[in-house]
Amino acid sequence: MRRMNKPSDNPADPFKKALAEATKVMAHDPDLTVSYTVDPSGLTGDSMRLPQISRRMTKEEVLVARGTADALAMHRRYHDEGVNARYRPQGDMAREIYEAMEVARCEAMGARDMPGTAKNIDAKIGSDADRRGYAQIREASEAPLPQAAGYLVRHLATGRDLPKGAENVMNLWRSHIEQQAGESLSTLQERLADQTEFAKFTRRVISDLGYGDQLGDDPDDVEDESEDQAEQSEDQDEDPDSSGQEEQEDEAEASPEQSQEETQDESQAQVSMDEMADQEMGEETEMPEGEAPLEPPTPQPVSDADPNYLVFESKFDEEIRAEELADPVELERLRAYLDQQLEPLKGAVSRLANKLQRRLQAQQNRSWEFDREEGILDAGRLARVVANPTTPLSFKVEKDMEFRDTVVTLLLDNSGSMRGRPISIAAICADVLARTLERCSVKVEILGFTTRAWKGGQSREAWLNEGRPQQPGRLNDLRHIIYKGADSPWRRARANLGLMMKEGLLKENIDGEALEWAHRRMQGRPEARKILMVISDGAPVDDSTLSVNPANYLEKHLRDVIAMVERKKMVELLAIGIGHDVTRYYDRAVTITDVEQLAGAMTEQLAALFDSDPRARARMMGIKKAS
Repeated sequence: MRRMNKPSDNPADPFKKALAEATKVMAHDPDLTVSYTVDPSGLTGDSMRLPQISRRMTKEEVLVARGTADALAMHRRYHDEGVNARYRPQGDMAREIYEAMEVARCEAMGARDMPGTAKNIDAKIGSDADRRGYAQIREASEAPLPQAAGYLVRHLATGRDLPKGAENVMNLWRSHIEQQAGESLSTLQERLADQTEFAKFTRRVISDLGYGDQLGDDPDDVEDESEDQAEQSEDQDEDPDSSGQEEQEDEAEASPEQSQEETQDESQAQVSMDEMADQEMGEETEMPEGEAPLEPPTPQPVSDADPNYLVFESKFDEEIRAEELADPVELERLRAYLDQQLEPLKGAVSRLANKLQRRLQAQQNRSWEFDREEGILDAGRLARVVANPTTPLSFKVEKDMEFRDTVVTLLLDNSGSMRGRPISIAAICADVLARTLERCSVKVEILGFTTRAWKGGQSREAWLNEGRPQQPGRLNDLRHIIYKGADSPWRRARANLGLMMKEGLLKENIDGEALEWAHRRMQGRPEARKILMVISDGAPVDDSTLSVNPANYLEKHLRDVIAMVERKKMVELLAIGIGHDVTRYYDRAVTITDVEQLAGAMTEQLAALFDSDPRARARMMGIKKAS
């Protein structure tokens, strides 16, 4: 007996089906696949992800789902990725403003052509603003400029009031944007419908706001130059010798005698050149046996620390920013997960951070010179005057201490063995230290290192295709991640640290090349003092490399890099090992047995580096020489 399928008993299903069909119509794409998921909403190829709707179908859930669907449908309908990519700026801030204004353009076009979408998208914008706490922001420096620019474009294009949080962010930046880019903004309405014109308009606004240096080359200028070069090439191909012939004929007609003399001179010069060529060829043919012609120059070694360190293939390696490995919505979700997971530790970490901040600020603000003949009476030395009245009074003088400009790089091991609590604590400690040091005018860079694949990636495949040559060197594809640049403010990189919570990111670790990469980045910095702190939980491990090279291949390279860094003395190097004795590698190092000790170890290590007394510095850091 054939069983009939039972109709769904979920009351939300009819609404979800109706919303999916309406979204396809608005997007003008009947082949679009619409799904409802707890993952971040967005568009990928022909698939659209919308927020999940529970059986209760609360009013907020319905409004956010409809608003998200309408916003993504408008983006699908009015957005051309080819045009967007062509005019996309190169710099981070310029690119964020550019993308936010393009999103606003698509939503404004939807509100103009389909007025019913405007209210739904308002609900979605309001929900996002509430989730990010935009209504509580009081200073423009705390509000994201790209979002403010997008909100302003939507407000000017539609004339609609924004939800409370979004309006607050827009108003914090509005006077500045209109003051700098008011003339450009006056042409907004006429540029809205044409994405190419709007992209050019957006680039002008970005330039007006002071980020013109992040735009990169003007794609229109590059195209014009290419066309001019192509036309010149075509003209030369059509008649390459015509212009030369005409010039020669004109010269011959103007002065036959002169032309004849020049021809004879040219003939003599040609004979001389031929004789020199024959002579050179003769010399080559008469080269004594045993002398080979000059060989091409030897390629530069991969590593400055060890010229014998080999990499089979480096073209698959990548140096990438954290925001390029996940979309903004996913980064915010991962950051929220990180904050939630580490809520119990925040109090202890914050207390340590405040301790570090007080210590740093105390050193950069003041110091004293003692045993002076005049100044402020040194009360601490009055006892000796009482004991011996003939002893002269001692005075002290306060002086400003020059706090040398400093940059600190935190290099975090992103290997699979760090998965779980170790990587969570490393991420939150890096976050708190970045905030603390930024308040003390110390720049901070946060880097991570791992590989793109387990047990070898495209490099290993290339090695297999070439017949497995012996001793190939490193056989995996590196992934070096920039979570926060030294010149980037903490608030802009805050969400990036959540990327460490991303499933599948943490793989294998090749410490030596990562350390050399971080050191190379620091060498180019202008700061007078450079501090590099490595946080790792083990020795370098990559199965694909170690299976076909000596067992100590990666470990030896790490030791060579450390020796080079300490020999050059341009960067102060220290390390923290999580459950792993790193003192056998690094001169200045400490090992912790519990990941919860990481916050205290990082804080004390950095505080010790800034201590002016070398004995106190050594005592606090617990420096242990590698055996």
